[in-house]
Amino acid sequence: MSQTPYPLHTALSLAASGVPVLPLRRGKVPFGNCTRCADNACGGRPIMKTPGPCRCPGVCHAWAAATTEPAVIVSPEWAAAWRRAVCVGYHPGGAGLTIVDLDDADAIAWARTALPATRTVPTTRGLHWIYRGTMASRNAVRPGVDIKSTMSYARYLGPGTGAMTDLPDAVRALAVKKPSPAPTAPHPVTVSVTAREGTCPHRTPRFLDRGIAMAEQRITAASSAVHNTVYRTFLAVLSTHGRCGCLTDTHVARLFAAAQAKGESPRHCTEAWANALTALGM
Repeated sequence: MSQTPYPLHTALSLAASGVPVLPLRRGKVPFGNCTRCADNACGGRPIMKTPGPCRCPGVCHAWAAATTEPAVIVSPEWAAAWRRAVCVGYHPGGAGLTIVDLDDADAIAWARTALPATRTVPTTRGLHWIYRGTMASRNAVRPGVDIKSTMSYARYLGPGTGAMTDLPDAVRALAVKKPSPAPTAPHPVTVSVTAREGTCPHRTPRFLDRGIAMAEQRITAASSAVHNTVYRTFLAVLSTHGRCGCLTDTHVARLFAAAQAKGESPRHCTEAWANALTALGM
């Protein structure tokens, strides 16, 4: 009998121990949605083990595709993904875990003085500190530190060393700090275009509010290529609402907040907005 190849062998071993797994492609990112599920047309896949509208058998919806079911892991629908996979990902929250992702030496030094010791796993640039317990995931809770737990995925890098301890309040507190205010646009959108009969159609609150709400939803629903999704969404909003003077700093702040909730930094938001303005000649 031929031996099951890595990374499938690793995935099956993890699943047997109760860790939900998924294949990761080049770039250590999940596989994109299939055609049927593109742009969340299927309604999206909810948190694991919760009934929902999507019944796609493929490797869709990033972390929410993670599973412990061997039949799914070795299914024909997943086979092509495993052939292209470069490593195994897992859903920490689904395994009852939280990862404090420390990206550099300064972050590691901070953790050693601020957090209780626990199991550690070396990464390319730093360490994963793994705690027993779950919480909300959040990126950039402090310089070089991300939290990966519920609604998130991580690359499996080995079992690590040291005894795993319970999730401390010091880590939970990192995710509940008041987020930094979303920055305003690099400069006000004041390009004026007079609509027909001298009345701007965007003055109808319903039209503009619906457009901003749809843009927020599009950013929130992004399961991959978040940078591109944010830029394309900013471009679409500016193209539709940016030339009449109706788009306010409040509207822009809502878009920036949605992008930052998906892990974008304030700098990336500002750059994406500026690039969209430039692309439209504004």
